[in-house]
Amino acid sequence: MTAVDAERILELGSATVHESCAGANALPARIRPAWPGAAVVGPAYPVLAAPGDNLAMHWALENAAPGDVLVVDAHHGEYGHWGEVMAVMAQARGIAGLVIAGGVRDVDAQCDLGFPVFSSSVTVRGTVKNWSGVQGEPIMIGGVRVARGDLVVADADGVVVVTQAKIQVTLRRAEARVAKERIIMRALRDGGSTLDLYDLREIDEPCRA
Repeated sequence: MTAVDAERILELGSATVHESCAGANALPARIRPAWPGAAVVGPAYPVLAAPGDNLAMHWALENAAPGDVLVVDAHHGEYGHWGEVMAVMAQARGIAGLVIAGGVRDVDAQCDLGFPVFSSSVTVRGTVKNWSGVQGEPIMIGGVRVARGDLVVADADGVVVVTQAKIQVTLRRAEARVAKERIIMRALRDGGSTLDLYDLREIDEPCRA
């Protein structure tokens, strides 16, 4: 994926990509940007970790490819699985960002680095290093299957994962949706109503006194 491709997908946004892709694709809403303005797009590198054990993430930094987004299932464990030291190594290796169902720390430092992190909690609780986890194999987070190479789109609205087979059709639909919404926005600014533009007037019309 080129930088231009990534920038354009981020312009489309996670919400538009989500609505343009059939099937379950939105990760749990509790997975939020760890610092304001974080955003990332790229192929997924899935990791299964144990809550409170971050050895799997150290191995992921060795195994993932440049441009990958680490997607980690740590079962929403409220521990500081990831911090500034790992973010520095990730940037040096060309890793695009981190999405973790679990906790992180050092969020101000990672903001200063500009390393995109999305997590389900922020906490100072320490971790152990006992299990290397499962690297690169499909995982499930909130009912969404994440496999290596799936497209990850994460921004202020949330995190979406699109399977490889659906990437191209989803992006075409997303572009069409954006083009249609431009027309709708112009109509609204000219005084139009969403009830008319979306054909909503005949759906459960309210009773009037």
